[in-house]
Amino acid sequence: MRAAGGRAQVFPVNDMPGTEPAAAADRVQPTMGCTQLFWMFSHITMLGFGGVLPWMYRVLVDQRQVLSAQEFRELFALGQVLPGPSICNMAVMVGYRHAGVAGGASALAGMMLGPMVLMILLGLGYESHGRSPVLASVLAGMSAAASGLIVVMALRMAAGLPRRWRSGIVALLALLGIAAVHLPLWLVLAALAPLGMLLLRGEQPGAGKAR
Repeated sequence: MRAAGGRAQVFPVNDMPGTEPAAAADRVQPTMGCTQLFWMFSHITMLGFGGVLPWMYRVLVDQRQVLSAQEFRELFALGQVLPGPSICNMAVMVGYRHAGVAGGASALAGMMLGPMVLMILLGLGYESHGRSPVLASVLAGMSAAASGLIVVMALRMAAGLPRRWRSGIVALLALLGIAAVHLPLWLVLAALAPLGMLLLRGEQPGAGKAR
């Protein structure tokens, strides 16, 4: 195309000033507001009979894709180290990432409000019907199902980890400390966190295979 005795300068779409490539824009996750965070975490916590963590992974990673599997593992590890319930710590971190302090408070409120009301109502009913054989069978079945969900989630999280013998040593020591020796979780973390940093220093997340 000619314009006023010369060639008109034509910019490719991805090279025009102030224009970002479409692929890069697609990788940017939309920011959620406080109301969306509240209802999302309310939905998660009301699904989580017997354990919220498997449902949190399913919603945040598989369905809503708010976090990648790697980000979920990292936030879960950080939530375990911090005081308080790890799932509440994760909710606060996800909420803060999207909407700051108000988002963290909204996510935590979503995690706590529904179960609090439900447990008050269930507690009132348990006083009169808590010894019913039918209720005991229901609770036993729910406990077994919750245990299965936790095992499946743990296997899925482990499947995405690089196969390194150093990581295996840390995981095995943690399993022995909690399941066999019955040490408190804080003590296992306090002992293995420095060991893990020493063994895995210089490693890049997701890089490499078995060593």
